[in-house]
Amino acid sequence: MKKLSHYDPAGSPRMVDVSAKAETRRTARAHAFVKIAPAVLKKLPANPKGNPLEIARIAGICAAKRTFELIPLCHPLMLSHADVEVTLEARGVRIIASAATTAQTGVEMEALTAAAVAALTVYDMTKALDKSIEIQDLYLLEKTGGKSGDFRRGDLGRVDLGRGDPPVRRSRVGRPRVRRSRVQP
Repeated sequence: MKKLSHYDPAGSPRMVDVSAKAETRRTARAHAFVKIAPAVLKKLPANPKGNPLEIARIAGICAAKRTFELIPLCHPLMLSHADVEVTLEARGVRIIASAATTAQTGVEMEALTAAAVAALTVYDMTKALDKSIEIQDLYLLEKTGGKSGDFRRGDLGRVDLGRGDPPVRRSRVGRPRVRRSRVQP
């Protein structure tokens, strides 16, 4: 097992010194799912605060750019790309966030922060309708670049939505599409 780099030899937390590392292109994608009751989903277009999905998308992009202000030992990064895809599905809202940079450290935290804040924004925009909305499945899908190399989460072709939701297949461009099963559980 690798040693954690955010600690000095005495065990005190520290910001990692990346000055000796070469700048390389780095990318990351993260996922979150907001489980929402169908009755609440039907009311999304009439939300008096505005379009929750578009507001969540913008909030996620803004959060990616400010990750270093939220996570104490993250490096401030000049992002060359940040985006959030928000997709309305039968049982909620699926969020895929992406970030990219050419730097000495990766953008996994930026992608994860974007997904998390987008999910929190969906909750904030819909909480008046239902307090039992759940934010689920926040995780890194993939990352590229850097000394540790590329990472790709298990089977990206199928994301388990849990609790009887239909499996989702990723198209070649990374957009989710729902695959309906013939037999419902």
